[in-house]
Amino acid sequence: MEEVTIEQAPRKIRDIFEKAMSALQRGNTSYGIDMLKQVITLEPRLMIARQNMRIAQVKSLLAKKPTAMTHQMASLKGAFTMMGAQSKLKKNPKGALEGAEKLMEIDPLNLSFLKFFAQAAEAAEMPELAVQTLEIARQYYIKDVDFLRLLGRLYIETNQPGGAKDCYATVAELRPDDQLAIKNLKDAAALDTMKIGGWEDTKKDFRSKLKDKKESIRLEQEAKSVKGDSDIESLITDRLADIEREPMNMNFRRALADLYVRAERFDEALTALEKATVDAGRADPQIERTVSQVKIKRFEKAVTAAKATGDEAAILAAETEKAQFLYDDAVSMVERYPNDLQARYELGSQYFEHEHYNEAIEEFQLAQRNPQRRTQAIYHLALCFKLKGQPDIAFEQLQKAASELTLMDDTKKDVIYEMGVLSEQMGKQAEAVTFFKEIYSVDIKYRDIAQRIEAAYEKK
Repeated sequence: MEEVTIEQAPRKIRDIFEKAMSALQRGNTSYGIDMLKQVITLEPRLMIARQNMRIAQVKSLLAKKPTAMTHQMASLKGAFTMMGAQSKLKKNPKGALEGAEKLMEIDPLNLSFLKFFAQAAEAAEMPELAVQTLEIARQYYIKDVDFLRLLGRLYIETNQPGGAKDCYATVAELRPDDQLAIKNLKDAAALDTMKIGGWEDTKKDFRSKLKDKKESIRLEQEAKSVKGDSDIESLITDRLADIEREPMNMNFRRALADLYVRAERFDEALTALEKATVDAGRADPQIERTVSQVKIKRFEKAVTAAKATGDEAAILAAETEKAQFLYDDAVSMVERYPNDLQARYELGSQYFEHEHYNEAIEEFQLAQRNPQRRTQAIYHLALCFKLKGQPDIAFEQLQKAASELTLMDDTKKDVIYEMGVLSEQMGKQAEAVTFFKEIYSVDIKYRDIAQRIEAAYEKK
C-alpha cells in the first residue's frame, strides 16, 4: 500500500483532520473520532488519521478500566458484525476491513477483533494498517506469544525486520525451549542486518544472504567470547587464514577489522577494510560505515589521551578534529549515497550541531521517510524551526510527532516538553502547564519539570 501523508492530502481532508486533532486535544474524544472516520472514508491510505483514531479509541477504553469481562461482552456484542465481515474476506476484502473497523469501535483491545483486523487488512493488501493497529495494542499484550508471533510475521511482510526481531526476542525469552521462536529470531536478525547493510540490492538470492548472515553472526559471537589479548591474537590468526582461503568472503574481512578494533589497532583495521573494498571491486556502504566508525574510535582515543595530559589546547585540538571529521564524513556519505535516509538523518544532525538550520531542515524532511528515524527527524525539524524563530511551525511539527507516539518514553517526554516551552513562548501559559503536567505525572525528575510545575502552582 502506498501511504498518503497529510501534506499530500487534499485541502478538504487536511481541514477535517486538523479539526479532529483539535477536538482530541480539547478532550472531545467522541467528536474527534467521528471526524477521523470521515477522513479515513475519504482517504483510506492516510495512515496518520487511522493511527490517531485508534489511539483515541484505546485511550477512551482504558479510561473505563476494562476487565476480562469487558472483552468477553464486546465479543458477544460484535459477533454478528464479525460473521458478516468474515463472509466478505475473499470477495470483498475492503468491505471486510470496514467491518473490522466497526469491531475496533466496539473494543480496540479485544484480541479476537485485533486478529481479524489484521486478517482483513492483509486481505485488502494493506498489511501496514495491521502493523499500525497491533503496535498500538502491543503494550496490552506484551507477553502474549500468539499476538507477538502475528505482529512479528507482519513486520517481516512489511519489510520491518527490526520490529520482527524485537517481537521474536520476547517470544524466545518467554519460551526459551521453543525452537520455532529461536529460528524466527535468528532469521529476523539476519534480515534486519541485511536491510541495514543494504544487502537487498545485491544479486545474491535470499538463501545465500541468509547463509552469509548466519556466518557473520557466528563470527561476531566468537569474537565476543574472547577473554584476553591472547584470545584476540589467536582469532586474528584464524581470520587471516580464513581470508587466505576465501579472499572474497567479506564476513572474514569485517570480522578481522573488528578484532583489530578490539585490540585498538585502528590503522590495521582500516587497512583491512580498505583491502576488502578493493577486492570486492565496488563500494560497499556497510564497509564504508564501518570505516567511519573505526576512524571515530581512533579520534576518541586521541581525545582521551589529550585529556589525560590535562593540556587544554591539546584537548581542544583533538575534539575539533573529531568534530570536523564527523561533519565531513556525513556530507561525503550523502554525496555517495543520496538515497540512504539514515545518512540523510546523520547529515541533518551535523547541520543542526553547526547551526545550519535551513540545511538541517532539508535533510530532516527527507529523513522522516525512514520509519526508524521518523519521530526523531520530526522532533529535530521542530527544534530547527524553533531556533529560527518560527514557534508556530515548530509546534505543528511537535504535534505530528506526539500523535505518532503511543507511550510516554524519553522521546515523547522531549516532544511534550518542547510543546510546553513553545506554548509559553507564544503566551499560552495554561496550555504550557497542561503539557508539563503530562510529564510530571510520570517522571518528576525529568529536566526542570518539577520546578516548572511548582512555579505554576505558586502563581495561583
